[in-house]
Amino acid sequence: MSEDPIADAVTEPDTSEPVTTAAEPPSDAAAPRPKPARTPRRPSRPRAPSAPDESVPETPDADGAPPAPRPAAKPRTATPRTTTPRTAAKPRSAPAKPRAPRKPRAPKPAPPPPRPPVDPVLELEHLTKRYGSVAAVEDVTLALDPGTFTGIVGPNGAGKTTTLSMITGLLRPTSGMVRIAGVDAWRHPLVAKRQIGVLPDRLHTFDRLTGAQLLYTTAVLHGLDRATARRRSRELAEAFKIEHAMSRLVADYSSGMLKKTALAAALIHAPRLLVLDEPFESVDPVSAMTVVQILKDFAAAGGTVLLSSHSMELVERICDHVAVIVEGRLIAGGTVDEVRGDQSLQERFVELAGHDIETLADLTWLHRFSG
Repeated sequence: MSEDPIADAVTEPDTSEPVTTAAEPPSDAAAPRPKPARTPRRPSRPRAPSAPDESVPETPDADGAPPAPRPAAKPRTATPRTTTPRTAAKPRSAPAKPRAPRKPRAPKPAPPPPRPPVDPVLELEHLTKRYGSVAAVEDVTLALDPGTFTGIVGPNGAGKTTTLSMITGLLRPTSGMVRIAGVDAWRHPLVAKRQIGVLPDRLHTFDRLTGAQLLYTTAVLHGLDRATARRRSRELAEAFKIEHAMSRLVADYSSGMLKKTALAAALIHAPRLLVLDEPFESVDPVSAMTVVQILKDFAAAGGTVLLSSHSMELVERICDHVAVIVEGRLIAGGTVDEVRGDQSLQERFVELAGHDIETLADLTWLHRFSG
């Protein structure tokens, strides 16, 4: 033994145990080598078993024993898929499902038919009345349609009464034309006057008749038969609340009673045009309300009313049209709203009439009382 123990451990064999040497196989058949150990793989999805190949012989192990048979692979289990069942397609020949009936749409309102042209009931064309070199009415042109309620206003001496007198045939104009329902009032006065009911300003009537006789005579003069004349006289007396005075003479009537009786006489033949000059003068407020309602009903039925008044408040309240006459000229006309604008009719009238309070005369002497 050498002095280097490490070298001795390398070169000298270990004799502690006998080494058995296997007999060498014959030279014509080489000994099968053992298969190297395989590295284990990740478990994979089991595959379906396949038939063993009998043509390849099993290789024996190193000690000559036949190798152990491999474990049979587990058969693959088919995982059933979850599918949503499809709805069978509807046959084309199947009838369609009936729909709920739609609600019928409301038809669009048809546009109103165009209104036919309406002929004016009263037409004034360049109406003029002169007294020498003084023009009481100068070039007045006006037209009133059926169903209108018109008030004519103006200061004293402006020509209102003169204009109404020429319309009704009481005063012949110097020039111009008056047509009532298309009829020239001066060429065919009888035909035109059948269409008019008149209440003049300075009322002169048959005051030696009773109220009933006055209404009956007026109706007969307008062509009504006797039965109709009596019936309408009675109905008008009840409407104007004067039935208790029908047996009295007209000369004994008060101013208000005479005014209402004259208005009933103007309505008794159902005219198309009423021309009233100051119809509410001397009429009490209760009777005035009755008269106003009768006139409004008359206009609503298609009649035409033309009246004059000094009460701007009354005209603004009951009329739908207004005409303003100043110094014989028509300076404004139209609906009440168009004429007054954003003012009251009283304020607009004062503005149009040109009234100036600063030009009043000095009346300071009136403040020094006599005695």
